[in-house]
Amino acid sequence: MVEDQLRGRDITDRRVLEAMGRVERHRFVPLDVQDQAYEDHPLSIGLGQTISQPYIVALMTQLASPSPNCRALDVGTGSGYQAAILAELSDQVYGLEIHKELADSAAERLAALGYRNVTVRCGDGYQGWPEHAPFDVILVAAAAVEVPRALIEQLAPRGRLVIPVGRHYQELLLIVKRSDGTLDHIAVAPVQFVRMTGGPPRKEEA
Repeated sequence: MVEDQLRGRDITDRRVLEAMGRVERHRFVPLDVQDQAYEDHPLSIGLGQTISQPYIVALMTQLASPSPNCRALDVGTGSGYQAAILAELSDQVYGLEIHKELADSAAERLAALGYRNVTVRCGDGYQGWPEHAPFDVILVAAAAVEVPRALIEQLAPRGRLVIPVGRHYQELLLIVKRSDGTLDHIAVAPVQFVRMTGGPPRKEEA
């Protein structure tokens, strides 16, 4: 997986490649799809949710560039795979998952795997986790129609937010908050994620 799908493409960050090699992806997917765990495509984890393909997890992590002393927020924790990757690279990781069943199972799984620097709770990713803000890194694994204001507010100066944005057509964005609070928006690639739930009332679909 690491050699062919990541290093063989444009994942060049050594720390990210090493973390992707250490975390066993098959532990984060249901038993009936474990034989596909290291293939480069998303897999269903139940409740209409998916675990992202390895390349996208690596790309988002590389864009976020977590440092060993950073505090990270993982929105849409799902089965906990992205949180585990972040835990390998960060000081503290806080995971938000709107589906209680997934949040509870992710917390149990991460604890069983020995991740003591990850805290997961059931919550609405649109609201972030203000009690533990500011965050140096925020990764969002579900597509929002627009960037949630709360996540921008909870991003630390010089922090990096990686999020898919769009309704019918989604773009992966890297948002960097400068030290003066202004923002740089960088469009990275077209993507397809499940829709982000929760948050403000949705406008009628066009």
